[in-house]
Amino acid sequence: MGALDGKVALVTGGSRGIGRGIAERLGRDGALVALTYAQASKEADEVVERIRANGGEAFAIQAEFGQRGDAARLWEAFDARTPRPGVDIVVNNAARGSNQDLASVTEEEFDKVFAVNVRTPFFIIQEAVERMRDGGRIINISSGATRLAMPNIIAYAPTKSAVDNLTLHLAKLLGPRGITANSVAPGFVDTDMNADWLRNDEEAWARSAAISALGRVGEPRDIADIVAFLASDDARWITGQVIDATGGSLI
Repeated sequence: MGALDGKVALVTGGSRGIGRGIAERLGRDGALVALTYAQASKEADEVVERIRANGGEAFAIQAEFGQRGDAARLWEAFDARTPRPGVDIVVNNAARGSNQDLASVTEEEFDKVFAVNVRTPFFIIQEAVERMRDGGRIINISSGATRLAMPNIIAYAPTKSAVDNLTLHLAKLLGPRGITANSVAPGFVDTDMNADWLRNDEEAWARSAAISALGRVGEPRDIADIVAFLASDDARWITGQVIDATGGSLI
């Protein structure tokens, strides 16, 4: 018996990187996993097939985020596709990066990053609550950048601070239903998205590893295992928290 047998999970941005690691781990633990992707349809299909090959259930939903109504369209597609109505676990992982300093950020870029990283998760949760069974789990993927000064991502970091604050309010609001809400804040993680400046740059890799108390760069499974714990019944007494998943960066 898996820890999540009988549960239904939605993982946004589940075709690559951290999201893929989360989707595959929840699938191994027994959850039926619905994962979203923006453009990477091939990668999304690979994740679905991998989960199924391991005896799990999964399906992928194409979803573009950042436009008004995107959350409602996602849930319409979810309702039409899921073999089991309702949801138990929602992981807001999809996000838009913004590697620009204060002088470079335009109003257009600012609006886009907040639309994807704050507005979309907010309305995904708003729609999820009416579908979520009591005892459910909301897990928002935040960032270690909320506590580390990184001026080169000055528009991105505040979006994750907003997500952490949203998590706090959700924990209080939904607690009477036994629904927990927590954030997970990764540090430097080896993903395709970070390949150009991290994986393919030996100096950047060494610097990033040195920042961690554990002396290495994170892997998607490091984050996925924490999310799986929060999704399980073992984490039933944890809510309203930001779980640092940076490997002890700059402590």
